[in-house]
Amino acid sequence: MSNQYKFLLEESKLPKAWYNINADLPVPPQPVLHPGTMQPVTPDFLGVLFPMNLIMQEISPERWIEIPEPVREVYKLWRPTPMFRAHRLEKALDTPAHIYYKYEGVSPVGSHKPNTAVPQAFFNKEAGTKALTTETGAGQWGSALAMACNFFGLDLEIYMVKVSYHQKPYRRIIMENFGADVYASPTDRTHFGRSVLAEHPDSPGSLGMAISEAVEVAATSNGAKKYSLGSVLGHVLMHQSVIGLEALDQMEMAGEYPDMVIGCAGGGSNFAGFTYPFLWKNFTDGRKTKVIAVEPASCPSLTRGVYAFDYGDTAAMAPIVKMFTLGHTFIPPGIHAGGLRYHGMSASVSALVDHGDIEPRAVKQLETFEAAVRFSQSEGIIPAPESAHAVRVAIDEALKCKVTGEKKVIAFNLSGHGHFDMMAYEAYHHGQLEDFEYPQAMVTEAMTHLPKVPAMA
Repeated sequence: MSNQYKFLLEESKLPKAWYNINADLPVPPQPVLHPGTMQPVTPDFLGVLFPMNLIMQEISPERWIEIPEPVREVYKLWRPTPMFRAHRLEKALDTPAHIYYKYEGVSPVGSHKPNTAVPQAFFNKEAGTKALTTETGAGQWGSALAMACNFFGLDLEIYMVKVSYHQKPYRRIIMENFGADVYASPTDRTHFGRSVLAEHPDSPGSLGMAISEAVEVAATSNGAKKYSLGSVLGHVLMHQSVIGLEALDQMEMAGEYPDMVIGCAGGGSNFAGFTYPFLWKNFTDGRKTKVIAVEPASCPSLTRGVYAFDYGDTAAMAPIVKMFTLGHTFIPPGIHAGGLRYHGMSASVSALVDHGDIEPRAVKQLETFEAAVRFSQSEGIIPAPESAHAVRVAIDEALKCKVTGEKKVIAFNLSGHGHFDMMAYEAYHHGQLEDFEYPQAMVTEAMTHLPKVPAMA
């Protein structure tokens, strides 16, 4: 069976429930704190930003949360997604390893992001929400939420990181095609945006800044708008678990089980969506699969950041979460083309890294694009630069097997295609990209701006 190239599930195999890792976390979750009082947040506070049905998912201790039928109906536009055995890549690497990848680029907008955009739009619509605000970096999340809001009849306002707004115009056009209003952040539309522009008129923006603008608009709308986030939060990661749940079935079809699973990590959504169901098996079935989170060396929250309470946004308006962070003042370098730009990491991913259940790795920009090109020339798919971080480590692990002669099974999440990232690939092919390792001095300085959280938290 494992000599097949692709493993396709019947539509009937589309998961009927999401996996919620809250039920199996080996360490108790840290409280989410109010940015003003530094005390644990209440559902009423969160209710300013999110509908109560999503808040209840966020705090649910239940292992399985049913997927509503209207959400499953939209999922069926592209799910279940295929899993491939990368025979051609294995041959090119001359490795005894077996390499599998789950391909989320078959979604209508080309990435894993609709897995949570669709349920978020659905649950907001059910709660009576009329409009949403959000941020987007490279534009994958904005594209997905724009599509989902269009499907469920919600208005959408998107704050897109300014450097990406100009680097990735096609994703902006996709969002506008679905009826969303898109603004290059920082903007003059919010108090926070104006304050940034007053001090740094040429600011390239950051995901933390864009979050601040989107949160401010929702929080000051008197309930007219809610906020939607594409990564980091527990319910977002849970919605993505359809990826890994399908992958479990597909590995069974292949007659193999992964020795390691790999995902790129920015805020944690595609990584958790793919790997958490395998961690479930580690925690409950005694499996020993190694779980690897890959991040860029220029935005290295897991490998160079500090595990501490920090604000989720630059303006210190969003809740305070214990996470691996580079500091909420972090602004990624302009030469960084690979996405995964958030200053922090999901609370559950952070806790699992701290506990030793997940191994973090950082890879440099040039080796990431080299891996992406090698993969595309073998498998025919041009990966999103974000996804290419996972490709890099999968190749590295396969090359280790070439040296040791071990026949390990490697599985990774190819979270999206790179068809709208051609400017980054062009820059790579013309020698215009360079490596950048985030300086330790900047991490140290950013830590001086962390919130002063009382010890009882």
